[in-house]
Amino acid sequence: MKPLDTLDRAILRALQRDASLSQRALADAVGLSQTACARRLAALQEAGVLTGSGARLSPDKVGLGMTVFVMVRTRHHSRDWLAEFRRVVLAIPNVIDFYRIAGDYDYLLKIVAEDMNAFDAVYQRLIERIELDTVTSFITMEAIADQRALPV
Repeated sequence: MKPLDTLDRAILRALQRDASLSQRALADAVGLSQTACARRLAALQEAGVLTGSGARLSPDKVGLGMTVFVMVRTRHHSRDWLAEFRRVVLAIPNVIDFYRIAGDYDYLLKIVAEDMNAFDAVYQRLIERIELDTVTSFITMEAIADQRALPV
């Protein structure tokens, strides 16, 4: 794919603000004809820059008012163990972000839950299905900036 130019970046910024824009509205917002905008959108999708679109939900409004960041350290680093760990974690719908990280811990999970009891059920499900060395949870008190747009 060719490097992103000013118009590609304008399209991406506009879509991050409002993915429900019609092609006409998007084209108008970035100063392109509908045809030119549609071609650029197709190229961005084909190149994998645009990986989908969806609605952003308010966790509080859908009953998921608790957000917890869970740091995991393990002594296991084999391919088989990692495949099983990924399977276990990805089977838990409350885990909305999942990263392998560098540093004192090996993995970072972002978990949403209704309340402390619901989080504890998620936690118990995680630790009973796979051996982990250390699991540390950080309960959020306030989301100051969440789901921000990428700075393109």
